[in-house]
Amino acid sequence: MPEVTRRDPFKNFRFRVKFSGATEYIAGISKVSGLRRTTEVIKHRDGGDPGSSRKLPGRTEYEPITFERGCTIDTAFEEWANRVWSLRNSSGGLETSLKDFRRDLIIDVFDEGGQQVISYSVRECWVSEYHGLPELDANANEVAFERITVEHHGWVRERTNPPELPQFSDTASG
Repeated sequence: MPEVTRRDPFKNFRFRVKFSGATEYIAGISKVSGLRRTTEVIKHRDGGDPGSSRKLPGRTEYEPITFERGCTIDTAFEEWANRVWSLRNSSGGLETSLKDFRRDLIIDVFDEGGQQVISYSVRECWVSEYHGLPELDANANEVAFERITVEHHGWVRERTNPPELPQFSDTASG
């Protein structure tokens, strides 16, 4: 009897994020917005074409990605956001150094057994929006979240060793 292999899609709640080259994952990330890209459509019509136009691919844009995590004592998000702009530097008339403000990120997705099954590299990210502390409410019973939005130059799905896919034959077994 053939070995049973996975047919179901992976769940969206088993993931981790880390900086490229790091061995440790960023603590507490609970939400990542989707990876989305859009390619503009360029319509072109030859002078001899009667009434229809051709469509060609144009410029590709990548949507920003938002990362959300519970507020902790870990300052990774704040330190990264401060590489782009810092009140401490700006109030003294000093420009913030843009050295190393871009970082590559790795988003890993895991199956139910904890095995990494999908991995994306997001290239040359930088923090365009930082929410250090949410609205505070003494009557609420919620987790405090910090959030960053990053701009980037695209993402690539990395090759991993996926689990075996089912093999289908053209003939029905009898």
